[in-house]
Amino acid sequence: MAHLATARFDRLTTEIVGAVAIVRMNGGPLAMLDRALVGDLAALVDIADHDPTIRAVVLTGDHPDRFAGHADIRWLQEGADNSPSLNRTSASLVMRFVGAVAGFATFRKASARTPLEGVVELDRFHDTFTRMNTSGVVYVAAINGSALGGGAELAWACDVRVMADDESIFLGQMEILLGFNPGGGATQRLTHLVGAHRALTAILEGRPFGPQEALRIGAVDAVVSRDALVEEAVRCGRQLGARSSAAIAAVKRAVYFGASQPLHRGLLHERAEFLQTLSTPEAQTIMRDYVRDYEGAGRLLLYDADEYSRARLEGRWTGPAESSPRSDR
Repeated sequence: MAHLATARFDRLTTEIVGAVAIVRMNGGPLAMLDRALVGDLAALVDIADHDPTIRAVVLTGDHPDRFAGHADIRWLQEGADNSPSLNRTSASLVMRFVGAVAGFATFRKASARTPLEGVVELDRFHDTFTRMNTSGVVYVAAINGSALGGGAELAWACDVRVMADDESIFLGQMEILLGFNPGGGATQRLTHLVGAHRALTAILEGRPFGPQEALRIGAVDAVVSRDALVEEAVRCGRQLGARSSAAIAAVKRAVYFGASQPLHRGLLHERAEFLQTLSTPEAQTIMRDYVRDYEGAGRLLLYDADEYSRARLEGRWTGPAESSPRSDR
C-alpha cells in the first residue's frame, strides 16, 4: 500500500504533520501548471486516497508570489493547433469518448503525439479535480500567492480555501482575455461558491478577486497573515479530517454532484449516500456509543453546548466528559 510519506514526485514536496500532508507545488520559474505538475497532482490524489494515515492534504505553492500559475499556454495552443476543428456537438462526443477510455494505459500511450493527446490531458486535469471532490480526504488550499486560470481552478476544486492577507495577490480566471473560456471547471465550481451572476461577470471581465473581496463573496473561507497561513490550513484540515472518511466522501459527493441536479434527483443522491454510510462499521460503532451514553445520562448529550463543541473538535462522538451532569437542558 502506497504512503505519501515515502512517495516521490518530480514537482511536489511533501511534509507529513500527523494525519495532514502539506504539499508544496513547484511549477518552475513561472509556477505554471504544466504536464509534469498535473501528472504529479494526479498521482498525489491517488496515493492520498489509498493512504489510511492521511486525513487531509494542504496544497500550497513554493513560489514566493504564486499559489499555482495558469496552465502552460504553449501546451494548450499547440495541442489545439494540431487538432481538427470541432463544433460543440462533436467536441462533446469526443470528450465523452475520451472520458470512457482514458483510464486504459494502452489508449493513453496510443494517443501520445496525436490530435487526441491534448484531449486526454484535459480529461486527466478534470479527473484529478473530480477525484478530489469525491475523496474521503479533505483538501485545503493554502493560497500563498496569486493564481489565475488553472491555478485558480485548483483552488476552487479544494474543499476549503485559506488565503494570505496580502492585497497584492489575487485569484481569478483570465482565459477570456486570451480568446477562450475556462476549461478546468471554473464556470461550475466558482458559480457554486459565489453565485451565477457574480461568477459570470467576473469570468466575462477576466477580473480577479483580492483577499478581502474573495472572503466577502465566499470565494475563500478565511484570510490570515502570511506567517499563519499554512498553520491555519493544517488546523482546518486536521479538524475536518478527523471525521469519518466514509462520511466525508459521502457528504462531498452529495454536495458537489447532487446539489447541481434538480431537487428530487439531488435528494435521491443524498439518500443513496446516507444508506451507504449508515451501515459502515465506523458509523455503527459511533451510533451505538452515543445511544449508550445518552440513555445512561438520561438526556440528549449533543444538546449540551460543551459536549457538542468537544465532539466537533474531535470530529466524532467519543463519549461524555466525566464531569457531565445527568440533567437535561
